[in-house]
Amino acid sequence: MIADEVRQALVAAANNPTPEKVAGMNRFFKSYEGGYSHGDQFLGITVPVIRMVAKKYASVSLDDIEQLLASPWHEVRELAAIILVMQTKRASLQTRKQLCEFYLNHTAGINNWDIVDTSCRDVVGEYLLRAEPAESAILQKLAMSADMWERRIAMVSTWAFIRQHQLDHTFTIATQLIHDKQDLIHKAVGWMLREAGKRDEVRLKEYLNHYASQLPRTALRYAIERFTPEERARYLAVKRSI
Repeated sequence: MIADEVRQALVAAANNPTPEKVAGMNRFFKSYEGGYSHGDQFLGITVPVIRMVAKKYASVSLDDIEQLLASPWHEVRELAAIILVMQTKRASLQTRKQLCEFYLNHTAGINNWDIVDTSCRDVVGEYLLRAEPAESAILQKLAMSADMWERRIAMVSTWAFIRQHQLDHTFTIATQLIHDKQDLIHKAVGWMLREAGKRDEVRLKEYLNHYASQLPRTALRYAIERFTPEERARYLAVKRSI
């Protein structure tokens, strides 16, 4: 099976990762009971090694990628997401659509923040940027998902629009997620607001003037990282409404 072959290739390329490395990744990604990725399994492979092996398998079929995304091993699923990015970057618009639809139909395997962040901007965001505007409604649908990773996909995918100075989706999705209970969503919201602010700081401040009292503290801190100390203090002093 392709998933077993890839796992073996990853371990071989990494030159036998140590148990300590695996244990460290389990702690870092909180795969312990009660953690956000409880039950995830790690080989202890670094991202540069994953990317190197992904290049070898970059032309595999969607059937093979589906098999990879079903793997219990975190690094194998991340490799699958990286392959989807590689295939997207050289694809026609029609093929990008197919890859985006495939990705969104297999989010069960896009189930940790690093796998989301490695892939969704290019596979989802970059396709929607080129697609008919109505298709972008999928972002709002994802933002309402019960699945935390789909909500993070919705937020981080707007990064593709931000890079083209199109900020509406970012502010819309951030507002949808403003009362989300998950810290990893708060971080994604704040991160994308900060990126939006790099393109239009005035608009970010207008947004914060209206929503700072409702934003989760973590999201607000991320959003204002590039502000002056005085500006950060002013926003952090806003009376909380939640």
